[in-house]
Formats: sequence, structure tokens, C-alpha cells
Amino acid sequence: PPKMTIQEIEKKYGFEYPILYKQLYADGMLDVGEYGPNWYKDVYPTLKDNPPLLLHSYDFESLNLKSVDEEIEELQDPEDYRNINPEFKLIPFAKSGGGDHYCFFLNEENNGDVPIVYVWHDMNEVNYLAKNLQDFIFKVLLIDMSKQDVYNELTDEEFRSDIESVFKSHKKYFTDRQNEILSAILKRDIVDYEINVSPKIVESARGLLTDHELESIVNEVIPFDKMNQSFKYCND
Repeated sequence: PPKMTIQEIEKKYGFEYPILYKQLYADGMLDVGEYGPNWYKDVYPTLKDNPPLLLHSYDFESLNLKSVDEEIEELQDPEDYRNINPEFKLIPFAKSGGGDHYCFFLNEENNGDVPIVYVWHDMNEVNYLAKNLQDFIFKVLLIDMSKQDVYNELTDEEFRSDIESVFKSHKKYFTDRQNEILSAILKRDIVDYEINVSPKIVESARGLLTDHELESIVNEVIPFDKMNQSFKYCND
């Protein structure tokens, strides 16, 4: 079947994508192939060294445009179980493993900045993640740097080389300042640190920066007044 184009999606749903997303599309950064039982075995190895959009990020699956089209239809379907308020224009560009969506929130476009939000599939909630796509990508890469995946027993070498390959293929989309920060962090040693999940619960973590430093970089470099706020997507 012929590939969907960005123009077709914009025309079909009556909106315009942020410039950066169109750039990513033109650069082949949205070419993730078809997800399916053999994706990890057959497709992933071909993408690994020159990663498309946030390929190695935890719980982030970038969507190709055919999937984007299907997902928009689903989210806008009045019969859909989420029953999303039709006034909200949410355009997904990625999913979590569990079926939640990373979306552009078109309603609050501001001077070309379209906020990135996270739409839960099993909770009536939308979280603000960043004020635009560019900030979002920077933030996710920082989060990745701060959290080595201890569950899948990624070695230090794999952890570092995954991040380095993403940094290499994403570099051109960052500001000079963001690039400086990321490359400086990449030169560090990996550290073990503790995260206070709640007053009584402490989790151990491992990465190139701690959660506190992550938070201060985010607040300073990509401030967003709605960061971490949320709203309900369904009226009832």
C-alpha cells in the first residue's frame, strides 16, 4: 500500500504539524517500520546504529504515519471507550508499551509551540510533558541518560552506546546549548544514586546524572509553566 504523507494527514484532519515534525519526517526519522512480533528481531537491528526518533527510549514507540492516521481516527471516534472530549485536538505521534499516547495538543498552540502531552488509556488524564516537540526530545534524552535500564540488564557499554547513537542522529535538532549540556553529560562516569519516591520509599537508580540534576536542567533550559500539570480528557 502507498505510504501516507504528512500533507494527507494534515488535510484529512484539518491541522498543521509543527515544523520540526515535518523535518523529522523528511529526514526519515519517523521510519520505524511495522511493529509486529518480528519487529525486534528483524527491523530493530537495521535501525539501531542510526536511530530514528528516540528509538532507545524507555516505553516510547514512535508511530509511522499509517499508524498515526489509524490512531487519530480511534481517538476521535465517538464510540471509543475513552470518550475524549471532541473539543480537544490530540494528535498522537508515539505510544507507550501499555497503549498510552504521546500527542501534540493543538488547542494550546502558542507562537508555533505545540505542547506535548501524555494521554493515559486507562485513566481519564492528560499530563503536560513539554512546551514543544524540540524540548520534549531533549527532555526524554536527559531522562534516558539518568536512568539505566536495570531490568533488562543492559551493560554499561550498551547503555552508553545506545545513548551516543541517539545523540548522534538527533544532534541537529537540538540548540547549541542543549548539545553542550548533552555532550558534557555523555563524557561522565555512570553513578549509582537514590531516588526518594515517597518519604518512606527509596529506590536505587543508576545513570549519568541524578534525578535532582535532571530536574534543575529541565527547569532552567526548557521551562514550561504547565510542566507536570494534568487535566481530564472526558467530561463525565
